[in-house]
Parts: sequence; structure tokens; C-alpha cells
Amino acid sequence: MASAFTPPSSAAASVAGRPAGANAALVLEDGMVFWGRGAGAVGVAIGEVCFNTSYTGYQEILTDPSYAGQIITFTFPHIGNVGVNPEDVESITPAVRGCVMRQPVSSPSNWRAGGDLDAWLKKHGLVALTGVDTRRLTRRIRDGGAPRGTLIHAPDDMIDVDVLRFMAERWPGLEGMDLAKEVMCRQTYSWDETAWHWPEGYGRQAEPRFHVVAIDYGAKRNILRCLAAAGCRVTVVPGTASADDVLRHRPDGVFLSNGPGDPAATGAYAVPVIRAVLAQGVPLFGICLGHQMLALALGARTYKLHLGHRGANHPVKDLETGRVEITSQNHGFAVERASLPAGVVETHVSLFDSTNEGLRVEGAPAFSVQFHPEASPGPHDSHYLFGRFVEAMQRATVSAA
Repeated sequence: MASAFTPPSSAAASVAGRPAGANAALVLEDGMVFWGRGAGAVGVAIGEVCFNTSYTGYQEILTDPSYAGQIITFTFPHIGNVGVNPEDVESITPAVRGCVMRQPVSSPSNWRAGGDLDAWLKKHGLVALTGVDTRRLTRRIRDGGAPRGTLIHAPDDMIDVDVLRFMAERWPGLEGMDLAKEVMCRQTYSWDETAWHWPEGYGRQAEPRFHVVAIDYGAKRNILRCLAAAGCRVTVVPGTASADDVLRHRPDGVFLSNGPGDPAATGAYAVPVIRAVLAQGVPLFGICLGHQMLALALGARTYKLHLGHRGANHPVKDLETGRVEITSQNHGFAVERASLPAGVVETHVSLFDSTNEGLRVEGAPAFSVQFHPEASPGPHDSHYLFGRFVEAMQRATVSAA
């Protein structure tokens, strides 16, 4: 394992205050500089700097398409300790811009490891920074909001802080940015892989009871696995698919996936499709960006959060049962609670900041949640929501008979 890099006493280092041995840095739009040692690919990455508080699941986090346009700060210091493997990925090609870590990349120590994280980062062209006081950076994000930043790994020592700050300042930011088109599938495909179980691994759904069309705005694989495990044959269509493209499959239900970027931008093409599905009375379930898309289709509004929700320890209250669930979350935008129209019921609320976390439509089989019931990584408190979706399809099938 590489020797630990000692961060400077002040994270807001000046150009003249570059520590000896530093060959990488994160430069924020306000001029704050975090020096460290590079890992992963050599290069430069620009994006919104956020933090994730999860203790486990860094590979799932790094491959979550919802992180498109973002640089992740891991608050847990030991990243890389279980290595990487070909099973624990949520997408084939990571969309994240890069990552920041406290300690050098840990050597893998797990029987499932098929490689080490540093080599995996290099393979996927992801720039990483280690040796940073991530607590200080996290406080900066908490207090000042998620900033734009430029991440650089330059073994040749060519690091111009002024240029990197200029690049961060000029980056447009996530508001108004439709990133779903960068990560959604390009053509329709079928999915039958189910959840992972020891010792068999992933299974296959051979006897589905229902057919679900999943609209892909950047879908995580484990969501599709959970749908298949719940008894569904899943057809995945691009997020730009038309209402006719969706409904021609004659689905028993329609799923709206997670995804990155500003929901208002993605809603320009997604909202008309969702409204057409709602008009047909087809059961509908949305997660994360899919939740925001459903809310927009119903007439509500979305807004950018100060710093976002990213981690596996977020308490959410089910307002209809009083039950508190610990959830996995990854989103930088939220549904404006006061904008929910008549006939739309708020079902879940965050116990961190009272933001909206779920809704349902009165008199219609449509509901959605802001958090991730499929976890990966995270707790399984909310897995029951996939069963609720299946029950809605069952009721619709009985009503149509």
C-alpha cells in the first residue's frame, strides 16, 4: 500500500502553499484548493463536487448513472478495501467525473475481489485524488452548497491553479442540464436477471407474471433485478421513447427509472409520455428522477437542493403508516412539496430536512419515491415497494378481466 499523504494544515492552500509531493488537486470555483496525491487516470475532470456518506458499496456508487456530471467525495476514509469485481456494477460505463478520498486507495482484502480499485479507475479513465481532509471538504459543501470544481492528476507537476479555477467557474453547472441522454440506453432490450444470492450469484426470471416497460433515464441494474425478482418480465426502452413506443408493448405496468441532471430539462420530452401513460390507467412506479418526472407530469415543480442527499443512512417517514425507513439516496434536486396539486398525496418525507420523498395519485395506480428501495448499496427497508407495484398490476389485471 502507498504511504499516506499528509494534507496541509489549511485545505484552502494558495498556489505558493503547494505541499511537497502533491501531484493532484481539486480546485473549487471559489478558489479553494485541496492538494493531494493522484490515483486512477492521469488527466482533468470538471463537475459538481458532492459527498457520499456510505460506508460500503463504493463500486456501486461509482457506477451509478445518476452521478453523471459529478465528482464524488467519499466521507468514509478506507475506499478500495474490498477491491472490485465484475458483479457489483450498476452500469457498464461509469458516468461519474472522478472521486476524492481521504486515504490512498486501499489494497483489496475480500474473497470476491477480482482486481484493485486503482487499476479499475485507470481502466475507465476516472481521475481520483487521495490524501485530502475530506471532513473539511464535506463541511465546505455542507455550508456553502455543492460547488463546481476541477480535479487534476498530473504526475508531470503541470498544475496551474488559476487555470483550473477558471475552468470550474466556466462550467455551466447541473441546473438546466439534461444528462439523462448521456447515460440512457440507445435501443430497447429485455432484462431477466434477478437479485444476487449466496452461493448461486444472480438468477434468472423464467416464469414472469407481469410485463413491465422500464423507461431508462439512467437506470441502475439492481432496480431492474428487483423488478425481475418480483415476478416481472422487463422491457427497457430509452428515456426518449414516445408514448406509442412504450404502450405498443402492451405493458402491465410502466416503471420510471432514476437518472442524472435537472429534472426540468429531462421533463421536456419525458412529461408528455408519462401523461399519456397515466391517461391509459397503466400502473406506474417511479424512483428518484422517475419520481421527479412523475411529479412534473402531474403539475408539480422541482428545485435544486443546497447540497443534495447522497448516502445510505437517510431516515424517511412513511406518512401513511408512520413507519420510519432508513434509505439509500442519491439526488441533487427535489419535488417542491407546496406545488403538489389536488389529488396528489405526499406519502413520504425526509426526517433530515423535511423534503418530499414520495407521492401517490388518488384514484389511479401511480406512485413514486425519491429514495432508492433497491439500495445497492444500502439498507433494504424499502424493498416492499416493488411488491406494492406488483399488487397494483395484479389489481389492474383483475379489473380488466
